[in-house]
Amino acid sequence: MKFFKTVIVAVAALLVVLPLQAAETIKVGTTQSLTGRFATEGGAQLQGLQMWVEDINSRGALLGKKVELVYYDDHSDPERVAWLYAQLINEHKVDLLIGPYSSELTMVASEVAEEAGFPMVAAAASADQIWERGFSNVFGIDTPSSNYMDLAVQEAASRGAKTAALFYADGDFAVDVAKGVRREAKAQGIKIIFDEKYTPTKMDFMRLGAQLKELDVDIVLGATYLADSVGIAKALGPGERLDVDMVALTVGPALREFSDMLNNNVEGVVGVVQWLRTARMPKAQDFSYRFRQMHGHNPAVHATIGYSAGQITEAAVRLANSLDRDALREQLGKMEFRSLLGFYKVDDTGRQVGKTNFLLQWQDNRRRLVAPDDIAERKLIYPGP
Repeated sequence: MKFFKTVIVAVAALLVVLPLQAAETIKVGTTQSLTGRFATEGGAQLQGLQMWVEDINSRGALLGKKVELVYYDDHSDPERVAWLYAQLINEHKVDLLIGPYSSELTMVASEVAEEAGFPMVAAAASADQIWERGFSNVFGIDTPSSNYMDLAVQEAASRGAKTAALFYADGDFAVDVAKGVRREAKAQGIKIIFDEKYTPTKMDFMRLGAQLKELDVDIVLGATYLADSVGIAKALGPGERLDVDMVALTVGPALREFSDMLNNNVEGVVGVVQWLRTARMPKAQDFSYRFRQMHGHNPAVHATIGYSAGQITEAAVRLANSLDRDALREQLGKMEFRSLLGFYKVDDTGRQVGKTNFLLQWQDNRRRLVAPDDIAERKLIYPGP
C-alpha cells in the first residue's frame, strides 16, 4: 500500500456522525463526494445510505444494536480518500466499510481496506482493475465496466448498425467500458471507425464535438460521466444533434440533471443505467415513494446503489451473525442476495457476476426503460428522433 504524504487538516473535513452512543451502536464508515467532480453522484449515493440507516434502525436493530453512519466528504480527491479511510478504520474504529462513488476513488479506498484486512462493499464502482489485483476484501455490486455497454451494442446490431464512433474519458471505469465496447462490437459485426480518449477534467470538448459532427457512422457510444456528457453535448452547438441512428452514453443520461443542464434538448438519447424507479422490479415504487418523502425528490440511480450497498452489507452481517471480519468476508464472497439494485453474486475475486445493466431512452422529456424486453416500458426508437 502506497501511503500518500499529503497533509490534510482534520478540522477541514466534513464529518457527520448520527448522535448515538458509540458503545451501543454499529458504526458504518464511508466517504462520499459531496463536492468536486463527483458531487452529484456521490451526494445521491449518500442519501441512499442515509435512508438505509433510517430503515434498519426503524426496524429495530442489527445484532441488537442501532446502526450509526460515519461519513466524510472526500472532495472527489483520491489522496483525500486514502487518508479518510485510514481515519475511519484506525481513529473512528468503524465496524463496517462501504466504498465511495467511482472506480477511481474505490481503487484507492480498497487499497486501504486490503492493507487493514477489512472487508468493504463497493458501491458505484465497476472498473475491472479493482478485482484484478488479487485483493480479498473488496466486493462489487455494480455491473463490471467491461460489460457496461453490451446491451446497447447488441440492440443497435439487431437493428442493422454496421459502424460506430467511440469516445471515452481517461479513467479506470471509462477505459474498461471502451475495451468492452470494442470486444462486443467486433462480436456483433460493428466496425469502430472513430476511437478517441479525452481528459474529463479539461472540460473543453469543442474539438471532439466538431469531430463527431463530421463523422458518417450509424451509432455513437460514449463512456462518460455527467459533466463531460453535458459538455460534449453543448460542444455540438445550441439545439444541434448528431445525424446518427443512436447516441448512447453512460452515467449522464441516467440522471435528471442531464436534461435540465441541456435545456431538455435530449430527446432520443440512450443511457446505460443500473436501475430506474419505473422498472418492473421488486420494491422499486415503494423505495421511490419513501425516498421522495424523506428527501423531497425522486431517487437517482446512485441513491439506489447507496441503499443497496447498505442492504448487502446488512445481509452479510445477519448471515454471519457477527461483525468478525473473517466471517463477513466469507459471507460476502459466497452469499447470493437480491438487493433493490438487483441480484448480488460475486466470483472468487469479489467481482460482480449477477447484475446486468438496462437501457433507457429520453422520450417526451422522461427517462423510459427500453431494454431488456422483460422490464421495458417503451420500445426503443431507432433510428432516433
